[in-house]
Amino acid sequence: MRSESTVSSNKAHWQELDEWRKKIDAIDQQLSSLLCERLHCAQNISSLKSRIGEQVLQPEREKEVLSNVLSHADSPLKSHALEKIYRCIIDETRLFQHEWKNNQPGSQTS
Repeated sequence: MRSESTVSSNKAHWQELDEWRKKIDAIDQQLSSLLCERLHCAQNISSLKSRIGEQVLQPEREKEVLSNVLSHADSPLKSHALEKIYRCIIDETRLFQHEWKNNQPGSQTS
């Protein structure tokens, strides 16, 4: 049988968990908005690259982006996680640029 203090403690933990989840939900809303803004920038970059004859894939720029992001990590564990997250973001952004470019009038799909 649980004591009253254990039940009270568990309730407090569940409330704390709920608060942390609400904070993550708020951060996710911000991240989603910022990622959409990032994709909009990538779309404009793709358009400019097309006009100046540049390829979507630019490995040096991708290395620069990763370096900039990882410089803000405050621990090796966070650095590792951020690198994996940003590699996914970069990969998806590159795919988005290709898809956007291929859907433009006059583009040749391959």
